[in-house]
Amino acid sequence: MASSRLILIAGASGYVGGRLLKRLEAEGRSLRCLARRPEHLAARVAATTEVVAADVRDRASLTRALEGVDTAYYLVHAMGEKSAAFASEERLGAINFGDAAHVAGVRRIVYLGGLADPADSLSAHLRSRLEVGEVLRQSGVPVVEFRASIIIGSGSLSFELVRSLVERLPLMICPRWVATQAQPIAIEDVLAYLVAAADLPQGPGRVYEIGGAEVVSYGDVMREYARQRGLKRVLIPVPFLTPFLSSLWLGLVTPVFAHVGRKLIAGVSNPSVVRDPAALADFAVRPRGLAQAISRAISNEDRELAETRWSDSLGSAGRQRTWAGVRFGTRLVDSRTVDVPVGVASAFAPIRRIGGANGWYAANLLWRIRGYIDLLAGGVGMRRGRRDPEELRVGDHVDSWRVEAYEPNRRLRLAAEMKLPGRAWLEFEVEGDDRSSTIRQTAVFDPVGLSGLAYWYALYPAHALVFSGMLEALAARSRRERRRS
Repeated sequence: MASSRLILIAGASGYVGGRLLKRLEAEGRSLRCLARRPEHLAARVAATTEVVAADVRDRASLTRALEGVDTAYYLVHAMGEKSAAFASEERLGAINFGDAAHVAGVRRIVYLGGLADPADSLSAHLRSRLEVGEVLRQSGVPVVEFRASIIIGSGSLSFELVRSLVERLPLMICPRWVATQAQPIAIEDVLAYLVAAADLPQGPGRVYEIGGAEVVSYGDVMREYARQRGLKRVLIPVPFLTPFLSSLWLGLVTPVFAHVGRKLIAGVSNPSVVRDPAALADFAVRPRGLAQAISRAISNEDRELAETRWSDSLGSAGRQRTWAGVRFGTRLVDSRTVDVPVGVASAFAPIRRIGGANGWYAANLLWRIRGYIDLLAGGVGMRRGRRDPEELRVGDHVDSWRVEAYEPNRRLRLAAEMKLPGRAWLEFEVEGDDRSSTIRQTAVFDPVGLSGLAYWYALYPAHALVFSGMLEALAARSRRERRRS
């Protein structure tokens, strides 16, 4: 039975905090989250979860947030801040939070930091991670501090950095830090430890070092990811690339992560290996190995893709109508919308009839040429047609596609079965009412290696022509559908 004791999460909008939030909600815990912008978090929590406005840099705002709290998770991290004084900002936040927790009578603080030997010469990032734990302990509130090695999970910074390097570079000139030893731990195992910490009996706090089942190098992580993605990669070690030079190179190769990646890379020369096995003695968690952690990260990403509504991922600044070649994880996405003055049934009617004798509504000659090329390559081509010209069900073939998800008058997702250097999906969604609707058409491509990227970008002009023409034709046909009905 779920505990009625109130739990607070500081950092629920972050990578670990957001996943912890869902785990605790699933267990029926009494939850409160603090957020600088509550309106951004409110839509992502259950109706039973309270969201309060607070900022760890503003001591006064924490008073109400911590009132009545039994266990407080401190998962705030200033690593993404552009200020060079991120360590002082982290220290201030920890001081404010610890003091407020002490005054409020919080029973325990649970903190997630980085795994490193304090006696080593550490980067500013790792020193700050360790210092935050010490500052929280100085508040007088018992602190359970988990020090984690590399976290493996779809969306985690460490995993995304590995992914970017391996996906883009068939040959990697590797600095010395690639041989640094670590104990990568799956995000699921990190969450298991964090959840279990809330139920520890009353007592003094302590530090737990947590890692996966194996000690490996950063190079081993890259090789295992490449193996599971079916990529051939060559790693060539060289002695002269320092972490600083590596961080500059990283900013060129993975520009999305340049700002925070440089801080992370600066600390990878330090081993992150568990020396104290106390976590295995005090918790029932038995972390999985590297291969399983990476496999789960990839499969979880596939599951998240299958459950995704692309419209849910749009920015809060407003409804974006088009994404062209935007990257989400390994995937490249082209998403477009059109508004039509018809109800959802009329808007969806041409979508459910797509393919077969009805064709693809735009550039049908290009579709046929693509089908002939696929046949020559040993694929299924475009000759399979449809089971039924009007109705669809999950599992149906539609020319060279297979119906992967189908919700009448709402959603159709097709998975490509033609020969490709990767995987592809084509999805249609309709939102609206009886008078007006929005049709969203999304093409998703998950490239494998450089050949996959070359395929996407070489054909993108043709794809853009086909996608835009298809959407315009769907809009026109939906208007005709309304006139016939």
